[in-house]
Amino acid sequence: MKRRAIVWFRQDLRLHDNEALTDALRMGDDVLPVYIFDDRIFNGETRFGFRKTGKYRTQFIIESVLDLRDNLRKIGGELIVRVGRPETILSELAQEVKASWVFCNRERTQEEVLVQDGLESKLWSYGVELIYTRGKMLFHTQDLPMPVQHTPDYFFQFRKENEGVTQVREPMTAPAALPPLPPSIDPGEIPSLESFGHDSLVHDPRAALHFKGGETEALRRLRYYFWEKDLVANYKDTRNGLLGGDYSSKFSPWLSHGCLSPKLVYHELKRYERERVANESTHWLFFELLWRDFFRLMGKKHGNRIFLKGGVQNKPLRQLKNNRDLLALWTEGRTGVPFIDANMRELKNTGWISNRGRQNVAAFLVRDLKINWQMGAEYFESQLIDYDPCSNWGNWNYVAGVGSDPREDREVNILTQAKTYDPSGDFVRHWCPEFANVPPEKTHRPDQYSSAERNQLGLGDYPKPVVKIEKWVF
Repeated sequence: MKRRAIVWFRQDLRLHDNEALTDALRMGDDVLPVYIFDDRIFNGETRFGFRKTGKYRTQFIIESVLDLRDNLRKIGGELIVRVGRPETILSELAQEVKASWVFCNRERTQEEVLVQDGLESKLWSYGVELIYTRGKMLFHTQDLPMPVQHTPDYFFQFRKENEGVTQVREPMTAPAALPPLPPSIDPGEIPSLESFGHDSLVHDPRAALHFKGGETEALRRLRYYFWEKDLVANYKDTRNGLLGGDYSSKFSPWLSHGCLSPKLVYHELKRYERERVANESTHWLFFELLWRDFFRLMGKKHGNRIFLKGGVQNKPLRQLKNNRDLLALWTEGRTGVPFIDANMRELKNTGWISNRGRQNVAAFLVRDLKINWQMGAEYFESQLIDYDPCSNWGNWNYVAGVGSDPREDREVNILTQAKTYDPSGDFVRHWCPEFANVPPEKTHRPDQYSSAERNQLGLGDYPKPVVKIEKWVF
């Protein structure tokens, strides 16, 4: 009798360096790859009423699943696609095909854990084993110099204890062949964006990059950034840019959904350093990969505390309110602070925002608008193409001063940031057409114009600032 293995693809939408797929092929005679669009994730809402998965990320995931199916077909396999609840669908499928195992990448945050625990309980009653694998991190936890629960709460201590010490394993090669799907199994249709209640997606021509989901595009971006354009050699100098596709790697959407393995990025980076150049910029990209691992380990160590208002430090934060009116101005890019509005309009219209932009808009929400940071984190969860629970909530903990960081009450001077990273106001004009006729030196200070001057310059419809911009002038 054939031993059958189901591979449940989650946030590991790739063939290369896929431990679940590799182990299933090693142990099983038949391998059934499955992806399930969990209707709680694609149709559900967050606590504060945002769509859990907005249209930009939904489209990216649909494209990633289409690409995964295509790549599986190229090596003789097929992807089973369903919409519903994974714990129910997978347990029923395991019974139907008499599977011996279900393989999947283990997740560590609450919603994902509840699903995998529910599945494990159902499979156990049928005598089917759920086997967990790893695939989101640069390091394997068993290679770390300390247990997860002893991971330092400060990034720079974590970096010190692992950089140059902890091995990054070689990525697993993609399989060359897969057995065909049993003829009795219907592969199913991949749903459309509209089937989840979203309007058709029209890509904004102002976007920094057209992010297309899938392993094929991920590998193409990796080749482009490293080998075709040598952009990684200047990464440290350009990473805070705001306009265009080349200023930063922009690997994060593909890393977040597992279309790209962090171990593959690392080893390609090491090869680049051997064959082309090794400098501070190439090392800085490795530094960014370390941050991803750190936030994931914090999610493992602290669990649900990263989602609570007091964060891992359990602070009261009584000054932060659930102000929905101010929140709406922030999400719409109508705060009257040009640098904030430009970044928020980019996020609203593309699902992407630069790292520099994220730091500024998050700090502005918390420090200047005094709004509950959880509302901002949930909006990011809804909008971001590259949403990852641990990275998103870990970063918001950090900005709010409730996370794994020794510095408290970190103020950000938005005006200084704007003048440093958008000195001529090009980014503001790119996303805020109201500023087309405003002199570059005055782009970030619309508060200095009289009503008559505002009308003359075309700023009549641009809102007055909700905070005093002059407070950032020293």
